[in-house]
Amino acid sequence: MASRRKLVAGNWKMNGSLAANGELLSALQAQLAGFAVADVAVCVPAPYLSQVSGLLKGGAIALGAQNASEHASGAYTGEVSCAMLKEFDVAYVIVGHSERRALFGESNAQVAAKYAAVLAAGLRPILCVGETLAEREAGTTEAVVAGQLDAVLALGANTLAGGVVAYEPVWAIGTGKTASTEQAQAVHAFIRARVAAASAGVAAGLRIVYGGSVKAGNAQALFACPDIDGGLVGGASLQAQEFAAICKAAA
Repeated sequence: MASRRKLVAGNWKMNGSLAANGELLSALQAQLAGFAVADVAVCVPAPYLSQVSGLLKGGAIALGAQNASEHASGAYTGEVSCAMLKEFDVAYVIVGHSERRALFGESNAQVAAKYAAVLAAGLRPILCVGETLAEREAGTTEAVVAGQLDAVLALGANTLAGGVVAYEPVWAIGTGKTASTEQAQAVHAFIRARVAAASAGVAAGLRIVYGGSVKAGNAQALFACPDIDGGLVGGASLQAQEFAAICKAAA
């Protein structure tokens, strides 16, 4: 098995305030002082990129954005370009989160275009893939995930070398339900095998992280699976102690 450095990324979603962000990051930095066995990032709402960029400057925690436009510039009111994100020292950008797909109608093709734009800007995309409860119960998990993944693979297998894939079963996001370690590992292994069919080298080095109610209590068992390379953490990333414990579980 290739040696892949674990990544734990927090997704704050639409949460935060100037005061709360400062308190959270101060506590998190104290909890993770000297921690260097995994990569850690926080993906924050766009209005807070400037503040959080300043608070993280020179430290070990990387800054991430939750979305980006596939367009470079122009008449796209309300959108944020990759070039804008880059000015705030953003390192990671989440693309295709299940909430973007479900609530804002992002298609596989649009997500692939966003992935390409993020990569072209020299940033690292975190591509989210995953099935709904209905799709899992219908036995179409692999078909759904393959469709989401193939849209990006169509850009060339090497494009995945510059990114991260996050498997997030939609039925386990914010519900308190978590895929069992066996369920999660099975889909992660499927993703790696599908990428390997295009490029064994890319697949071996690809970080595939799990997102879906990751907590301190289940992180260690999940991260011990051979194809799970960390986590994309939602609600728990808003609690410094809990998020730090998840990061430390990557060790």
